[in-house]
Amino acid sequence: MSASPHPYDALTPDVVIDCVETTGLLSDARIFPLNSYENRVYQVGVEDGEPLIAKFYRPGRWTDAQILEEHAFSLELAEAEIPVVAPLVFDGRTLMEAHGFRFALFPRRGGRQVELDNFEHLEQVGTMLGRIHAIGRARPFEHRPALTLQHFAIDSREFILAGDFLPAENREAYASVTAHIIEQIAPLFEQQWSTLRLHGDCHAGNFLWRNETPWFVDFDDCLSGPAIQDIWMLLSGSRADQTAYLDTVIEGYETFCRFNPQELQLVEPLRCLRQMHHAAWLARRWEDPAFPQAFPWFNTPRYWAEHILALREQQSALLEPTLTLGAV
Repeated sequence: MSASPHPYDALTPDVVIDCVETTGLLSDARIFPLNSYENRVYQVGVEDGEPLIAKFYRPGRWTDAQILEEHAFSLELAEAEIPVVAPLVFDGRTLMEAHGFRFALFPRRGGRQVELDNFEHLEQVGTMLGRIHAIGRARPFEHRPALTLQHFAIDSREFILAGDFLPAENREAYASVTAHIIEQIAPLFEQQWSTLRLHGDCHAGNFLWRNETPWFVDFDDCLSGPAIQDIWMLLSGSRADQTAYLDTVIEGYETFCRFNPQELQLVEPLRCLRQMHHAAWLARRWEDPAFPQAFPWFNTPRYWAEHILALREQQSALLEPTLTLGAV
C-alpha cells in the first residue's frame, strides 16, 4: 500500500510558476529550489526583472493572522531602515493564495555568511539586534506564539514519548533526562521576564553579510519572549569565548536598547529547549518525504543515544555559573 500523499507533492514547478504569475508578474520559467525544509522556497526568474524568492508556507502550520503579523513586523523594521528581507507588497497584500498554497514573494538578496567569530561582524549584529528590539518593544504581538517551557520542552517531550520514535533501549533514559531538565529549569520560566517581539531564530544561517552590514532573513519563527532568545545563539565555544562574544554583542546592542543582565540565567535553559524542540520538530515532520532525505540519520538508535548524551551534557551545563558581562 502506497504512503499517503503529502500536501507539498502538489507543489510542482508548473504550480509554482502559476502561483507567482497570479501577482501579475511574468515568470521566465527558471526555478531553483533553495534549502528550506519547514516551508518550500524557490528562486523564480522573472521576465525583464531580477529573480524573486517565492516562499510557500507549510499547510496547517500558521494561521493567516500569524503570517500577516510576521510580515507586518518585517515591514515595520524595513521602514525603519533596518536591513531585513521583508516581503513584497502586491495591491496591498503580502500573503497570496493559489492552488491551495499560501505564499509570499521576497526580493533576492545576495551575500555571504556572517562570521560570528569575527568581533567586527558580531558587534554589528548586536547593533542591529538592538535596533530590532527597540522596535520590538513598542507593542506586543497579538497572534504570534510565545516562548514557553510548555511548548518547547514539555510538549516536545510528550510528543516523542507518545510516538514510536524511541528505540525501547533508549526510552527510559530519554524520559528520565528530559524530566529532570524540565524540573531544573521550570522555576526560571515561572519568573516574569520582560518580553518583546523577537526574530526568534538568530543562528548564523539567518544572517547575510552584505555591503559590510548584517542582513536579517527568515522571520518565520518570530515570537514573543525575552531579549536573550535573540542573543544566546550567537555565543559558542569555551566559557571565555562565549563571554568575549557576549560582551561584543551587548556593546553594539546597548547603543539602541538596554539589556537586562539577569536574562543571562536563561542561556543554558534555552539551549535545553532548543535541543528538545529540534528533536520533536524532526519527529513531527517525518511524514514529509523531504525530511528522511535531508536527515537520514534521524530516528536511528545512534541518533537517540547521541541526543540523550547531549541532553545529559546540557543538564550538567545547567549547574555551571551563569555567564556575566565584562568578565574577560
